[in-house]
Amino acid sequence: MVDASSRVTLSIGDLAHRTGVPISTLRSWEKRYGFLQPDRRAGEHRRYSEADVDAVLEVLARRRGGLSLAAAVQRADAPPVRSGSVFAELRRRHPVLRPQVLSRHTLVSMSHAIEDECCARAADPLLFGAFQRERFLRASYDRWRELARTAQCTVVFADFEHPAPPRRGAPIEVRVPSDSPLNREWVVVCDAVDLPACLTAVERPGQDPGAGDRTFEAVWSVDPQVVRDASRIAAALADELRPEWREAADLPPQPDPPGASEDLHRATELFDRMVAYIDAAR
Repeated sequence: MVDASSRVTLSIGDLAHRTGVPISTLRSWEKRYGFLQPDRRAGEHRRYSEADVDAVLEVLARRRGGLSLAAAVQRADAPPVRSGSVFAELRRRHPVLRPQVLSRHTLVSMSHAIEDECCARAADPLLFGAFQRERFLRASYDRWRELARTAQCTVVFADFEHPAPPRRGAPIEVRVPSDSPLNREWVVVCDAVDLPACLTAVERPGQDPGAGDRTFEAVWSVDPQVVRDASRIAAALADELRPEWREAADLPPQPDPPGASEDLHRATELFDRMVAYIDAAR
């Protein structure tokens, strides 16, 4: 059975009539923000679905709630995150990612490699980091403060008691509530056109939260599509936990990037095996 909301039967005039948004404004949103993405298979005429009507109405509601147009559009266009977990959601969307059991020591080394290589050298990256506890972040805060100086935006998740006011050029602090899956997760995302990379892991159950020898199930990728999804998932979680973060970010539209080449897939499989051997040898 086909979901009625997925049928592309509405013209741009129909959409304008249903939402009260002028045709010229809808075209402007598409050109400036990539919102919406009409179907054009039937000739060159735009065709929209009932879901598009809901998305436009959501933008209007968020504008009435005080968000800027850019923030309202990005939040309405964000993918739903069912689990509240970057690790679980990324695996759901990319089942080919194979988790490995890695030590905290190995995750620290991989995270530093991403921070040093991708985050420090990438052009205008969008950065996300999840640290579980604020005290864990403080040990790396100087690194992330430096990275934030040249990034489009830098967002850090932890159990902050008093998150700092969001401001450009500094890490935006997002408080993680006590019942969030992020309390057990490790996340580093560098979403950049030239050097994309992401690493996300979930702490295995039954371990002392403060122990230094903890183990995690981890996945990582340099596939631009996987990294973009990780970035969008983290952004959607930030939307839920600290909606005003986008006001300090002013992010441009983020279209879907090209997928990874076969050579990159082969190199990734080799690196996976190398990491497993290195971690086991500790």
